[in-house]
Amino acid sequence: MKFVEQMYLLYKDQLTGDDEDALVIVSSILSDLNKEHMLEIIQEMSNQEVYQMLGTYLVERLNQKLGQEGAGGPEYPVDSDHLH
Repeated sequence: MKFVEQMYLLYKDQLTGDDEDALVIVSSILSDLNKEHMLEIIQEMSNQEVYQMLGTYLVERLNQKLGQEGAGGPEYPVDSDHLH
């Protein structure tokens, strides 16, 4: 992704390989962007990149919800043939 490449080139000398570094840099950059600019970045992404981004976000949010509500199994069996 072009935006990630630009971030990497800009901050590669400050990165140590620690996840915390990337989190701080990304949080800082995102705090300076408005919604319209974020949508411009998304528009430049391929369908696969958008899929990966949204998929990662949804999995993270679902895991947070499971952690908050309790991670028990479903009360009723899930028909896996209908899941995508």
